[in-house]
Amino acid sequence: MSANQIKVTLVRSVIGSNEKVRATVRGLGLRKTNSSRVLENSPNVRGMIRKVHHLLKVEEVG
Repeated sequence: MSANQIKVTLVRSVIGSNEKVRATVRGLGLRKTNSSRVLENSPNVRGMIRKVHHLLKVEEVG
């Protein structure tokens, strides 16, 4: 089906974004532009990614 983990990279800045978007990006564990995290592929994480997909690059790992 789908991979166990996904790699999420912040490729655009959160400057000018509202607080909900900033909180979602912080909740994914991303701080600065070009920072990356490998996260579990769960419905919770997928929902957060869907909310801020315009700022991220997402790759499947494994």
